[in-house]
Amino acid sequence: MSAQIDGAPSAVATRGRNRVRGRVFPARRWLALIAVVEFALLVGAFTAAIDLRFLYQPEWVKVQFPTVLPFALLFATVVGLCFVAMGLYQTHSREGIVGQWARMLTGTGLAGVALAVAFYAIPQAHVGRGVLLLALLLGFIATALGRLLVSLVVSREALRQRVLVIGTGRHANLLVSRMRRQTDRRGFQLVGFVPMGENVEMVDAALHIDRSPGLAALVDEHDVDEIVVAVDDRRGVLPMKELLQCRVAGTNIVSLADFFEREAGKIKLGVLDPSVLVFGEGFKCNSMRQATKRLFDVVSSGVLLVLAAPLMILTALAILIESGFGQPILYQQERVGERGHNFPVLKFRSMRTDAEKDGVARWATSNDDRITRVGRFIRKVRIDELPQIFNVLRGDMSFVGPRPERPQFVEQLTREIPYFGLRHCVKPGITGWAQLRYAYGASVEDAAEKLKYDLYYVKHNSMLFDIAILLQTVEVVLFGKGAR
Repeated sequence: MSAQIDGAPSAVATRGRNRVRGRVFPARRWLALIAVVEFALLVGAFTAAIDLRFLYQPEWVKVQFPTVLPFALLFATVVGLCFVAMGLYQTHSREGIVGQWARMLTGTGLAGVALAVAFYAIPQAHVGRGVLLLALLLGFIATALGRLLVSLVVSREALRQRVLVIGTGRHANLLVSRMRRQTDRRGFQLVGFVPMGENVEMVDAALHIDRSPGLAALVDEHDVDEIVVAVDDRRGVLPMKELLQCRVAGTNIVSLADFFEREAGKIKLGVLDPSVLVFGEGFKCNSMRQATKRLFDVVSSGVLLVLAAPLMILTALAILIESGFGQPILYQQERVGERGHNFPVLKFRSMRTDAEKDGVARWATSNDDRITRVGRFIRKVRIDELPQIFNVLRGDMSFVGPRPERPQFVEQLTREIPYFGLRHCVKPGITGWAQLRYAYGASVEDAAEKLKYDLYYVKHNSMLFDIAILLQTVEVVLFGKGAR
């Protein structure tokens, strides 16, 4: 194991004395700043496009655009939403600048289509093709260059939150083993690890920091922004008075479980204290949230049904042509829903009719020979899921939520994976946080990993989170992520 994580502690100490506090941006705040700047760039791009398009006919600007700002704001909003759909504002993204540019290009293309439809549907908001194409081109160039500048700046340690870890045992070592890559630590910098006299020390001694000066002195010396408590056993070990002193002085104190949850977007079951599930924040669902979620489900499903109807008809015809008349186009399969109640899920049939002729439930695998030619395509782009719109309208499912599993798998997974039953606290969904963050699950190990994301959703579910997931699902469909 390499002992070099974000710079050796001895070097950090020297730099820490010369840094000015307040320059550190947490990852979410940094991304929010990027979003605001890019929105401003897009507004400027639209304005510049009008100036260029009517460079030799300035009198036409007032005729066609009496007020430029509303058009510019509409343009920036639509492009910004398409960027969200492409996952460009995720705190957990690991892609480099080239990958971000590819997503920006795709998002810009989607925005162009959406704006063209909007301008056609709303004559009052009409913008000429020349202005729109120029605005899209200038918008992409401006935001792409902005992202390049950010990629050069964001790697500087002054822009990352400086984290001191309390503990050097098994739990603390997870930060070393599970967050090895620079992209895993884009929002923070590990300053070092403070030993707490644990029975087993697993963190390299070169990363240890002498605690004899006291935590307050270490925070000041190394300019620490956050302390992560990662001892294996807290009983009688933690220096509570020193931690409180740091807390009231403005240093953030978090548990290892909360730190992983924030940085990775999932709940780390191995370090989770069961009391957190009972007494901590989240895992709430009041009547207002249920009502707004149901309204969101009905509206989203209704809109998608109208838009997808031609595609669903073509899919049905393709299945009919491949399999022949008399073969089923749809199939129903029993799944486990909210509070453990079973319901029949609807899908376009993507496998042979004898896929489970022995009656044994099996997960789909890569290059599964049971999948038909049409089925392979519709599974790749998730068209096979579209009939579940009727499950949502019927109330069996939600538009966003954990994917529903078969009863046979649920019974097995509940026995083998702690807290698996918690995912049934909410309705299952057509799309969900785990679908965005993890590939198709085809084993107990995959199910355990996806559960971490499902529990994160259950804990943090909200209308804004649902909308963000719905937008980012566009990315999954376009790039075929996780399909099997």
